[in-house]
Amino acid sequence: MKKNFIKEFISFTEKSKSVFHSVSEIEKILLEKKFSEIRLQEKWEIELGGKYYFKRNDSSLIAFTLPKNMKNFFFKLSCNHTDTPGFKVKPTPETISEGSYVRFNTEVYGGPILNTWLDRPLSLAGRVLKKGKSVFQPKVELVDIDRDLMVIPNIAIHQNREVNDGTKLSRQFDMLPVVTLLSEDFTRENYLMNLIAQECGIEREEILDMELFLYDRNPGGVFGAENNLLLASKIDNLASTYAGLHGLLESDSTDGINVLACFDNEEVGSRSKQGADSNLLLNGLKRIALALGKSEEEFYQGIYKSFMISVDGAHAVHPAKGGKTDITNRPKLNEGFVIKHAANHAYTTDAHSAAVIKRICQEKGIKFQEFVNHSDERGGSTLGPVSAGHLDVNSIDLGIPMLSMHSVKETAGTEDILSLKELLKEFYSY
Repeated sequence: MKKNFIKEFISFTEKSKSVFHSVSEIEKILLEKKFSEIRLQEKWEIELGGKYYFKRNDSSLIAFTLPKNMKNFFFKLSCNHTDTPGFKVKPTPETISEGSYVRFNTEVYGGPILNTWLDRPLSLAGRVLKKGKSVFQPKVELVDIDRDLMVIPNIAIHQNREVNDGTKLSRQFDMLPVVTLLSEDFTRENYLMNLIAQECGIEREEILDMELFLYDRNPGGVFGAENNLLLASKIDNLASTYAGLHGLLESDSTDGINVLACFDNEEVGSRSKQGADSNLLLNGLKRIALALGKSEEEFYQGIYKSFMISVDGAHAVHPAKGGKTDITNRPKLNEGFVIKHAANHAYTTDAHSAAVIKRICQEKGIKFQEFVNHSDERGGSTLGPVSAGHLDVNSIDLGIPMLSMHSVKETAGTEDILSLKELLKEFYSY
């Protein structure tokens, strides 16, 4: 079962070629498990014992399950994010360099490690917006050019002798992918739009707009002498998403409402209608309460009985850069997920919330570690404090330790994603 879970997770990352594909894959799994979609613009009809989900912007999804008998009204929430750092294609992206190279103009999304994107086969995936029945509701179609389409070439060491001493890469000039070479048949105007239409079987005239992202074509997999290490794209944060999804599906809850919230745009601050710094989750929980006939007072009583887990990646101690890790809290791969602490509240963990999770781990025999940033290093952010700013429930931040976070390929321990899934399963089962 462990091998199958890791294999299926790798497959999930490979299919998640854009944030829109990630949500589509989550939706497919939920539908297989008999979840029903409810739409934000329609009246909600839900009932005890039911399983439901709703989407926002095709890039965020919130799923929830209701117990057959509502003994106590409260929420058990786990929150993660669906987006990953990378490159988004700009409008009218066609550009010609040195009279022969056709490149696409891109902008950086989030904080990728730029040089890890060089010299590897890349392609494009995302969504196309087409004419729909209503001008305000265009039709969405996912697209993927499923072949080796582009490369971002490095410069030869002979022309940059200092490359191994560290080279600053220009996001505007160095990171544009080469798509083809100029020829007599090349037509610059609408080249990308025509390419998408041809490759994906879409009528060119139907396309109103597109959101396309670069993705790495190299496959991920399990590696190491003991086959206990994982190399894949988008472990931050699809590992949390996948663990949370299966924790929800495998749980056996008899009380409370289980909620899985998968937000977009965490890598750029969460400030969007589909991000954690919106009222998407709060409004969704309110509508659940109203649909169940709860009063506003009962809703607020339920909120203050609730508990939230913010799930995002964490840093393992690095084999060559151990000095970057805290001197006493040094997470290792395959030693369990980590509880994340920060005195400045960059994470939501406090003694109360940590005590809740530690008791679950002790009672169920689940391994965990603790993480605090080195005091001389500025750590990253996550969606926990952002969500807590809208929904003031008891909350904790945790995740799996990993290496090469924000690289085009990241490394994690196979046992850690399993420990995270087990923790979330048991959390939902209480």
